[in-house]
Amino acid sequence: MGRAQEHNQHSMVSDWPQADPKTWNGAQRAVDHFKLYPIYPDESPPKFAMTDKIPFMPAWSQHRYILVFATLPLLIHQAWFMLTGWPMGKIAAILFYYTAYKLIAIREVSLLRGLIYKYGVLDGDAARDGIPNTGTWKIVGELEKTTGFRMAMAVYLTYDPEVSPLAAISDTSTWAPFFLKLSLYGVVLDFFFYSYHRACHELPGLWKYHRTHHLAKHPTAVHSGFADDEQEIIEILIVPFLTYLTLRSIGLPLGFYEWWICFEYLTWAEVWGHCGLRVHGVVPSPISAILGQIDMELALEDHDLHHRKGWKRSFNYGKQTRVWGRLFGTCTDRLEAHKANIDYENRVSMPLA
Repeated sequence: MGRAQEHNQHSMVSDWPQADPKTWNGAQRAVDHFKLYPIYPDESPPKFAMTDKIPFMPAWSQHRYILVFATLPLLIHQAWFMLTGWPMGKIAAILFYYTAYKLIAIREVSLLRGLIYKYGVLDGDAARDGIPNTGTWKIVGELEKTTGFRMAMAVYLTYDPEVSPLAAISDTSTWAPFFLKLSLYGVVLDFFFYSYHRACHELPGLWKYHRTHHLAKHPTAVHSGFADDEQEIIEILIVPFLTYLTLRSIGLPLGFYEWWICFEYLTWAEVWGHCGLRVHGVVPSPISAILGQIDMELALEDHDLHHRKGWKRSFNYGKQTRVWGRLFGTCTDRLEAHKANIDYENRVSMPLA
């Protein structure tokens, strides 16, 4: 890690929570005030040996969480439309869905933290990385940029103020196409993510844009936002935009409310894959069971191993699936979530509150 630090302005030192609060910057004050810690700095999670059986979180539990929280803003939007008779304009839609997107992500971090204090973390003998002294603004800022820029892009490209959520959902002819879109979204998006991500690891000229993210060797839910600007632009905007264009080019254009739900699935995978929670669960999609049958599903431990064991040369480059990793031979074996070590009877549900 020493050589990496020579070329990087950031450090994973995270002792600011123990410092005098008068010395904290605005981002650190916000993290502490709103209790946005993915793991409390003064309270360690329970420890488990790597050979201890690992609990199982079924996909339906994750689908329930994602769809319940994705639906709430749609209900509020519909209520506004029905009570006032006024369509929500584009600027108002950006602000509304940006706020909802951010609050849902923060809630996910909080709920996963509660599970961590019950079920522990992967590679439990090692401490999880804290929110870095030098990276607090970067993590807080990435949350703002992700939620703001993605919603601005989706509104600009797909939002029609005259079409309310109920009007869009009540058209039953769109249900089957949306199921297909949601099924393909993660696979298509992961092609672009896998391609850029692997290139950043294997091409020396691109590694410089990704190395900050890999200073986290035992990441937490907030470290998905610990990255340099070039990586943020690719992940926040370019990869979802290319996915949108691809689906449209094959006759499956995303409407705004469809894309909103796809974004909620995407964000779940981004936070889930970094959280380190010691459970076995795969990134949910309508075809996750099919992917599981052909060993192409992505488990929580897969991206954790990518951070823990990988550096310039790595593996497990996908973040939604292992489709492209299997096809191109870049998957690695799981250490704690291999089949013989999973306790399928010990089921964990993703809480709603």
